[in-house]
Amino acid sequence: MSRPLGGAAAGVALVLLAVLAGTVAQRAADGPVPVAAAVDVPATGHTTTVAVTAKGMRFHPDRITVPPGDRLIIELTNADDRRHDLVLANGARTGTVEKHGSARLDAGIIGGTVDGWCSLPAHRQAGMTLTIVTDGGATAEAHGAGAHSGGTATGGHRFDTMAEPAAGFTARDATAPITPAGRIHRVDLHVQEVQIEVAPGVRQLMWTYGGTVPGPVLRGRVGDTFEITLINDGTVDHGVDFHAGALAPDRPMRPIDPGERLTYRFTATKAGIWMYHCSTMPMLHHIGNGMYGAVIIDPPDLAPVDHEYVLVQSELYAGPDGEVGDLAKMQAEQPDAVMFNGYPAQYAHRPLTASAGDRVRIWVLDAGPSRSSSFHVVGTQFDTVYLEGRRVLGPDDPGGAQVLQLGPASGGYVEAVLPEAGHYPFVSHAMVDAERGARGVIEVGPPA
Repeated sequence: MSRPLGGAAAGVALVLLAVLAGTVAQRAADGPVPVAAAVDVPATGHTTTVAVTAKGMRFHPDRITVPPGDRLIIELTNADDRRHDLVLANGARTGTVEKHGSARLDAGIIGGTVDGWCSLPAHRQAGMTLTIVTDGGATAEAHGAGAHSGGTATGGHRFDTMAEPAAGFTARDATAPITPAGRIHRVDLHVQEVQIEVAPGVRQLMWTYGGTVPGPVLRGRVGDTFEITLINDGTVDHGVDFHAGALAPDRPMRPIDPGERLTYRFTATKAGIWMYHCSTMPMLHHIGNGMYGAVIIDPPDLAPVDHEYVLVQSELYAGPDGEVGDLAKMQAEQPDAVMFNGYPAQYAHRPLTASAGDRVRIWVLDAGPSRSSSFHVVGTQFDTVYLEGRRVLGPDDPGGAQVLQLGPASGGYVEAVLPEAGHYPFVSHAMVDAERGARGVIEVGPPA
């Protein structure tokens, strides 16, 4: 008797993955295939057939539950633009499956847990694994990619920065706010400690400004005055430091206790994209747990563009489920994820948009707390680069730029004209961080 089971989870855009998947450190081979010990289980005479899709350096589903004693047939479809295979620990394996090809694998009688993986160099290490388990039930069950896939184990969950967010996931709007007309900007900035989904299936207690990570993007012009009222609605002391202002930090940057408030007033005298962050010690813990944001002070000659986005790069150091970040990981600089605007790879799944021929400006701030950024857009060249308060490249210059290089707490913007319709991945070109989630896509349609 056959029990068919189809369906596959959607993967990250193939053009992005084709760029990123090849960056994992290569290995000559995975070594000999371990063979699982035989499990003495009576054969049921039934066959369970499961459809598995290889896409985005993942198997979908990546966990298959089969009644013990059933023979398992895996119908593998390779939906990637590169070759894959499937090897099981019991010795069964497909040959190499060409891109957009398929193969049928007889996994044999399943009596216990069997691990599987792609044996092409570095694919297994990049998270291309699956697990077959038994439950004694009458039907087979398959689970989509996510918490069981390869990734960083932490706090009882596993990070998989290539996993799809839930169907209802909404990415943070990366559109830059318009510059307000007034010259005095009064903002109430509430410290809120909130439970946030920080990656697919992973929640943490984050310390935030205004309930989001990063906090709200503020904007003004040289000469504008900002009057910030900091209100501590949290359970521990917090403060704030605005790099966009120059003044003695003694009073405005002091920590305030829960229930307290202070007024922080400064005048913006210099242009750029400036970081703000919690000023309470240990700052590593407060920044690393979400307390940061950006202030854009427009250069006087800032020209209009077709699209203007803001990306704040930061690291995530997860603690146990539902708790605050792990200070020991922060001190060891062992991030679980590196991300733009508070969620790893969110713009790979919900791309930014533009039309062919559009001029796009992207403001980038590296909030750290510790990792540098090397911002790059695949398939284009920057004709304008503004770094830490000065334009270092303009569209009339003969040269171009490939990256915006930033250290922690530094920022700037880049501009490019996207020449034709297609998908333009953007990454931190520190490839270990691109793999950790510092990546996204600009989806470019036909000319408007």
